[in-house]
Amino acid sequence: MPKEAIQTAAAPAAVGPYSQAVKVGPLLFCSGQIPLDAAGVKVQGGVTKETEQVLENLKAVLEAAGARMDQVVKTTVFLTDLEDFKYMNLVYERYFTSVPPARSTVQVSKLPRDVKVEIEAIAILA
Repeated sequence: MPKEAIQTAAAPAAVGPYSQAVKVGPLLFCSGQIPLDAAGVKVQGGVTKETEQVLENLKAVLEAAGARMDQVVKTTVFLTDLEDFKYMNLVYERYFTSVPPARSTVQVSKLPRDVKVEIEAIAILA
């Protein structure tokens, strides 16, 4: 199956040699999104504001591929401090209201641009 890179100016550009997302058949693999606005500026305001921006970026990438948040079947959440889990979760549940995707959440020592949260996703395009 051929693969297709998905790019949108509505989310920050990749900060390395990777695509914002890659479509393969009915699957969409979204790269990890961090809390940068579309111009590449880091949002301020703690993990709550960061999570909102991350999920808005993810939503923009999904929309560029013709998908919606409710088509996401798996996410991985990276936090620099698991004490932030409850705050991230309060935002996360607003974006995934019906049949939330399967999810893994891990604490990592550091993320790009010293952000607190990064989220990657896999969606079914149907």
